[in-house]
Order: sequence, then C-alpha cells, then structure tokens
Amino acid sequence: MKEVSKLMDYRADIKVLDATLRDGGLVNEFRFSDEFVKALYLANIRSGVDYMEFGYKGDKSMFDVDKFGPLKFCDDDYIRSIVGENNTDLKIGVMADVGRCNYKEDIHDASESPVDLIRVATYLHQIPTAVSMIEDAKNKGYEVCCNIMAISNARESDIEAALEILGKSPVDVLYIVDSFGSLYPEQVVRTINIYKEYAEKYNKKLGIHAHNNQQLAFANTIEAVGDGVDWLDATYAAMGRGAGNCAMELLLGFLKNPKYNVYPAIQFIEKYMPAIREAGAVWGYDFQYMMTGLLNQHPRSAIEFTKEGRADYSEFYKEILAQE
Repeated sequence: MKEVSKLMDYRADIKVLDATLRDGGLVNEFRFSDEFVKALYLANIRSGVDYMEFGYKGDKSMFDVDKFGPLKFCDDDYIRSIVGENNTDLKIGVMADVGRCNYKEDIHDASESPVDLIRVATYLHQIPTAVSMIEDAKNKGYEVCCNIMAISNARESDIEAALEILGKSPVDVLYIVDSFGSLYPEQVVRTINIYKEYAEKYNKKLGIHAHNNQQLAFANTIEAVGDGVDWLDATYAAMGRGAGNCAMELLLGFLKNPKYNVYPAIQFIEKYMPAIREAGAVWGYDFQYMMTGLLNQHPRSAIEFTKEGRADYSEFYKEILAQE
C-alpha cells in the first residue's frame, strides 16, 4: 500500500491529459461535431486539465478522408477553427502513429501551428523510426512524448533496450501504455521501477495510459501517481477503444491539486455524452473485454464480438483461448 501522504498530497509536476477525442475517436471514426469538440475544449479549460489531445496526424494517402472525421488527421486549420489562438493555459496535443503518418510534411513548425505537443506512438520493433519522429518534432519546436504500446506482452530486456535508446533521444516524456488492459497494480509498480531507472538516468518525465478491460484503469493510474508518475491520461466518461480508459471524472475527483475541478467535467458529461452513445458509439467494460484483458490479448476480437452483437461469452472465451 502507498503511504497515505503520497495519495493525499499533490505534486505541482502532475499533468492531466485528456485523450477523449483521440482514443474515443477510435469508437466513432472520429466523427465528433464541432459543437462537441468546442464544448470539450471549454470543459478542459474550466476543469484545469493541462493538455487536450485532439486526435491523430493520420496520413491521408493511407486513410480515406471520407471515412473519418477531421480528428483522424488533425489539420492545423481545423484545430485553429476550434481553439483560435488558444490564449489559455490548456495545451494542445496530437498523436503521430509510427508508420501511419507523414510526419515530415504534415507536422509543421510549432511556430506556425496551434499544437504544442506531439505524442509519438510506437511498438518496440519500431523504435528507430520513433526516434526519427521524436527528433523531427523537437527540431520543429514541440514538446514530445513517446508512448510505447503493448508492453504487457514484451520481454523486460526489450523494454530496457528501448528505454535506453529513447533516453538518449530528446523526448520529454516516456509513457507506460497498458494497451490490452491486462496489468494489475503490482505489475504497474514493477513496470514503473524499470521506466524510472531510465527516466532518472536521462532526466525524462513518466506518463501512464491505462485501459479498463479489468476495471483497473483508474486503480492503475492512481497507483502510478503514488509511485511518482507525473503525466496522467484520462477520457471523459472513460470513452475509448474497447473497454475504454481511466475516467477523467474519477481522476479529477481524486487529485488534490486545487487547480483541478471535477464539476465542469460532470456538466460536460451530463450534456454531451448520452448523445454520443445514442448515435451508436459503444465502449466500456464488458465480459468480452475482460476476457482479452485476462489473457493479455489485443482487444480486436472483443471489438468484433461487440460489433456482431454476440452474447455467447463462454463460446467466445473458448475461441480466444484457442489463440493462446
């Protein structure tokens, strides 16, 4: 158990990042109305959230623009249509997915963009390209995070090798990403200890992005807070791919820093999130996501199970057991 003081006190270094549009966009093909995006932007400002991730910098030569909303591509002009010059304390982020973005052309100099933060998402085998993207973003004037995905099924030695390489890069924040929602709090602690060795060695910050397959996204996030992780991802009403993420309303209610205010988040959820569900977006804890989390598998099979409207959970469990 954490010392009570570590959970009751607050650290000025903590940063809360709203990933609703990006991770939530995976649920509805990024089709959010301008009204929704603007209201979310204002809710983040009023709640004291530090960063708002608008979506992906998707490569338009790879993805059909007509099949997705604008947040799949996060053009600067679109973001500026929502935030203007963004003369607020809230910073704007976008995610650049290794192999799925044209970062050299589509990410412009920070001085010409409303974006403040580039989040490079990578798998372990893509680390050299991730480093190139990190260097490109830093040279253009951005803050940069690196989200190493799917670490729950990676060898510790491979994670350490990746952290050594990334530590030598100009990245600002190294993210622990529980892509499959399979980690338990004690595993999060052990993972943090590995990351912390390299963060301290190379003077990097640490972040966490948790998924809720086993209803542990919030628990794992506050476990990380107690272990010195400063950057915390969350989404409103836990909206995100599959089982969803750490709920913003839970996190804001937990953090003791007086700059955070949960009430505007509650107002936003009350007014806007029911309509998102009524429009057909489906996310959140369910048995099928629990099963893939238990087995440390990617939730794609559970997502397909959900789309097909299946309810034969025991049969599904046997199917995914056979994939082990």
